[in-house]
Order: sequence, then C-alpha cells, then structure tokens
Amino acid sequence: MNKRLLFSLLAVSVAAACQAQADTFPDPVGPSQSDFGGVGLLQVPTARMAREGEFSLNFRDNDQYRYYSASLQLLPWLETTVRYTDVRTRRYSAVESFSGNQSYKDKAFDLKLRLLKESYWLPEVALGSRDLGGTGLFDSEYLVASKAWGPFDFTLGLGWGYLGNSGTVKNPFCSYSDSYCQRPGVGEAGSINGSQMFHGPSALFGGVEYQTPWQPLRLKLEYEGNDYQDDFAGRLEQRSKVNVGAIYRVTDWADINASYERGNTFMFGVTVRTNFNDLRQTHIDSAKPEYRPQPQESMLEPTVVASQLSDLKYNAGLSGPRIQTRGSTLFVSGEQTKYRDTREGVDRANRIIMNNLPAGIETIEVTESRFNMPQVTTRTDVSSLRSELAGYPLGQEQPLRQTRENPVDAGETEQGFFIRKERLNYSLSPVLNQSVGGPESFYMYQVGVMGNLDYWFTDHLLVGGSLFGNLANNYDKFNYNGAPADSTLPRVRTHIRDYVENNVYVNDLQANYMGYLGNGFYGQMYGGYLETMYGGVGGEMLYRPIDSNWAVGVDANYVRQRDWDNMMQFTNYKAPTGHVTAYWRPWFMQDLLVKASVGQYLAKDKGVTIDVSKRFDSGVMVGVYATKTNVSSEQYGEGDFTKGFYLSIPMDLFTVTPTRGRAQVNWVPLTRDGGQMLGRKYQLYDLTSDRDARFN
Repeated sequence: MNKRLLFSLLAVSVAAACQAQADTFPDPVGPSQSDFGGVGLLQVPTARMAREGEFSLNFRDNDQYRYYSASLQLLPWLETTVRYTDVRTRRYSAVESFSGNQSYKDKAFDLKLRLLKESYWLPEVALGSRDLGGTGLFDSEYLVASKAWGPFDFTLGLGWGYLGNSGTVKNPFCSYSDSYCQRPGVGEAGSINGSQMFHGPSALFGGVEYQTPWQPLRLKLEYEGNDYQDDFAGRLEQRSKVNVGAIYRVTDWADINASYERGNTFMFGVTVRTNFNDLRQTHIDSAKPEYRPQPQESMLEPTVVASQLSDLKYNAGLSGPRIQTRGSTLFVSGEQTKYRDTREGVDRANRIIMNNLPAGIETIEVTESRFNMPQVTTRTDVSSLRSELAGYPLGQEQPLRQTRENPVDAGETEQGFFIRKERLNYSLSPVLNQSVGGPESFYMYQVGVMGNLDYWFTDHLLVGGSLFGNLANNYDKFNYNGAPADSTLPRVRTHIRDYVENNVYVNDLQANYMGYLGNGFYGQMYGGYLETMYGGVGGEMLYRPIDSNWAVGVDANYVRQRDWDNMMQFTNYKAPTGHVTAYWRPWFMQDLLVKASVGQYLAKDKGVTIDVSKRFDSGVMVGVYATKTNVSSEQYGEGDFTKGFYLSIPMDLFTVTPTRGRAQVNWVPLTRDGGQMLGRKYQLYDLTSDRDARFN
C-alpha cells in the first residue's frame, strides 16, 4: 500500500472518529465574543462570523482596562465593532479643571471580512483590522483561519500591531520593502491612518474553543502574540502567553465570561445579544375582513359606504378615506397611518370594498398618500381578486392581477364619499440627548419632552413647530465652551454646548408647501426656524420612479445661525448650503441603500457625503456615513473628516398595536464644524418611502 493511500485512509478515519464524537455533543450555540468585541477567543480574534443581523453589547473588566463594545454582523461576510476602552491607569488629561479625575477613554472601530467560507477540508479564513481609525492604541491587522473538528474549533492567525507586538515571526512584507519593518507611532483621534497597516513586528497567535457536553458551557485556550511591553496602560508583566477562559450561556440572549490572562490577571465580563432579523412583536389588531360578498346596486348606498369608510380608517389604516366611482372603476384613497408594510393596508381595503362591491365595477384602484402627497396607486382586477378571495379549485391557482403604478387622480367622478382628514395634529414625546466619551464625563445626558403641533392650512401648506422642555441633565459638567484650538472653520456645530443650556426653547417653527408634481416628481418649499441651530428658507425636488432601485434629489437653502442666548434671534453668521443626492439600492443586495450627496455645507466647505444603510428583516436599519470636503486635515482639526453611525428602529417592535413611527439613535465620535449638513425636518425621500414597498 503506497504512502499517499495510507495517509488518506488515516485522515478519513480520524475525521470519522471526530464526527462520531461530535454526535455525542450538543449542537453549537453560535460563536462567542472576544474581550475586544467581535467574534473571537479572548484577546485574539477567530475567522468565525456570527449569524447575519446579530447585535452584541459586550463588557469586559480587568485591573488595567474596561472594554465597552457593540458588535454587529452587518453582512454574512462583514463584522463591524465599535468600542470604548477605559484605561484605568491613566487620567483623561493632566488638567484637573478640564476633566477632573476621569480615566482615559479610547474609542475604536473594527472590521472583519470573511475571505473563505469553511468547507469539509478547508478552513474559514478572514482578514481584519482593529482600531481602524484614531489614536491607534490597540491598532492591529490580522489574517486568521478557523477549522472545526468535532466539539473543537481551532484557530491560527498572523497578527500585526497590537496583536503582533512580540515579533515572534518576521513580518513577511519586510521582504517587499524595509519600510514595513517599522510601525508609525500613535495617530490622532478620529483619523484613519492606512500607512501603518501591516507594518512593524508580527507574530503568530491561535487557540481552540471547546464545546463541553453540557451545552451552556464552553472553554477557551489561546496563545497570543502580544507581549504588553509598550502597552498604553504601562508596561504590563506577562508571565504566560497562554490565556484560558470559560463562557457560560445563561439564556439565548446573554453570556457571562471569565478568564485568566497573562498568567497573572483575571478578566470578567458579560455579553447580551439579539438578532435584528429575528425581532418580532405580536400586535393586538382587528382581524382582517373575511370575504362575505353582499353586492350593492350600481349607485353607492350611503349607509353601506359610511360603514366601508369607517372600516377603511380603522381596519385598513387609511386616514381621511375617500370612495369614488367612475365608469367601471372604483377609487379608494387615504393616508396609511397604521401599517409599516402598506401592502397589508391595500389588502384590507380591497376586502372591505369587495364585500359590498357596486355592480359593474371591474377595477379597484387604491391610492395611498403621505403628508397629502399621493405615493402609489395599486390597481387590482376585480374578477382576479374575487377568484382569489373565494378560493381556487385545487391545481387551478392563478396569480392575482395587480399592479403598482404612479398615483392616479380620480378627478371628477360620478359618486364620491369621504371622511374628512384632521387638519390639526399634536403630540408629546420623550427626548433623550446624549454624549459618550467626553472629557468631563464618559456619559452625559439630557432628558426632556418635545411638544409638537402641526396645522394644514390647505392640502399643501403645513405650518408647525415643536417646543422642547428640559427635565433632567448633567450638562452642568460642561466646562469648555471655547472654539476648537486646532480648527480654523466657522463654528457651525461646536456651539452645541451653548444651546443645550437652554431649559425651554422653540426647537423648530416653519411653514412647508409640498406636493406631488406628477410623473414621479415631488417638491417642497419651506421657511422659518428649520432646526435647533439654524433658520432660513429652502426648497427640495425629488425624482423617484415607482418601485425603482434609484432616485435623485436636489435641495438648496439659505440659512442663518440662531443665537444660543436668545433662540428667537440670529447671530451674524449666514451661509448658502445645498446638495444633489443620488439614492441607489444595488440589484445584488436589495436590503442595502447607498446615498451620495455632493454640495456645500454649513461651514461653506464643499465635498461629498456617502451614507450606506442596511435594512434587516425586522425593519431595523443600521447606517454609517462619512463626509470629506475641500477642507484640509489641518483646517478641519481633530478627526480629519466627519463620520458617524445611526440605528433606526421601527416603533411597532415595542408597541402592542401596529404603528408606522420610527426612533433613531445617532452616534458621532466627535462633533466638528466641517462637513456639517442642515438638519432639515422633512426630507422628500423619507416622505415618499411608500413608493418602494420593499424598504419600509
């Protein structure tokens, strides 16, 4: 028997033995988070990815560091992590009057990309970067592979930077250029320094994660490539490069962690998680109307129509419903205020009409509007709908003949009945303003209440505003109100601390004239106090084809800065600002939205903003944006350019009844004056979301 055949038989035998052993162990419960956040062992990453949509909040604590991180599996092959590191051995600054006794906080952003998915013989392979932008206290790059074998998951990788400080292997890029043998020093907060990537010493790291027969418990063992000799917390003693730990899954959404690292340090922590694709809420809602046809005569019967209008409003969610007929077509119109998926409202409206359908009607057209702007008309063939509601004979099913088209204006009709839409709307809502990572306090907050009042003078003219009242905050810790010393730009946003000192103020007060211009075009004009910091006038136009993957819009504004000492007055600063914005949903990734805006910003700098957001099955949207303008890094100051993250959450995930509202959480690592857009209250792309039923 030749050697090749012998080794093949041996490999198959070992694999079979491990598979047999694996069959006696519980199914894996998904990859776990590392100390730094993101899937990994303890200090080192693995090539594993969580299930798409998994969102984890992580906390780890030892004598030198506390790690606070949030990790999101944005795409099946892309992991993203945001982290704050509390350096317990250092002060935020040497100036006690500025930052008191607060310890140093370092913020970081990590990425990991899967290069190869695991197969029977080949491992999973990933390429990643830690602390991608900023001071680079923990910046690292790595190439890592992981392979499961029964209850064991083995990992081996090569790290640069923090992960490779011990330099146990020669940097392979040194053979290409000597410059790769040295790693540049610490960078500036908020900046991205790509010139240091894969530079300096490198080291091997690896380890194994073991699923015990008791499913909640997993054990970890790793060998790390860091030597901690140049650590920001100080030179740390490392008695061993081998770290050990355990993870216990308390519930499907929570883990507790414990480890012993460097041969002398205990680490403890907790992880809580959810999955944005799986979030669901059971709603208390009226049942969908059953199909019980009781046809009307050709002339609408007022008492029957009155009942239909009431059902359209309360069952189908159409505010201000209207029923009209002309020839063989029956028109239904109204504003969908109940269902995020507007197709649910259309289905209910069709059933309501079909139960008391007038004689001679062959087509039903349901037109949905928003802010009195018609969005889309759903045209349904009555005979096709009747067959679907009555039920097809087995094997004779047919697709429903239904189309979505540009909104149809019924115009003058033979008959028409309606419930008048309310012109006055008001609401009271809680507000939480927060800031993370500041020098005075790691977390600063302001809790208040926002009162909103809107009145439609005509079907197109809306006048409204909002009044903010402060309830509680710790913004009294703000002790620095001067201009940024490292920037030469006008202070268009860094006066934020002056504004929040007002306990009661008019947040916005403006008039909007908006409407549908036809053929997919929408427009609006507005004027007044447009946002907390600016007032002025402006206009916007949007072209958005029905159910299209793209749209384009343009806005132009002339604004003046509001006076923070008296917010009903203005300062002397004024600026023209506006952008041309393209919206695109790639055909190969329909749950992704890419926005690119080109124009002039509030500080009169010119540039481009790229905004990429991902929609998950639950409706939760996560986005990231970055703005680069013609302002140099020196003029801009710390951070180099504007960037941030946001999370948009449908409120129907928290309410017991259906609703279309959303809440948004924003995170901006550093507020600066460059690349700042006007915060317009109404944006036509958002107001026309029903033009694309797939992205609500």
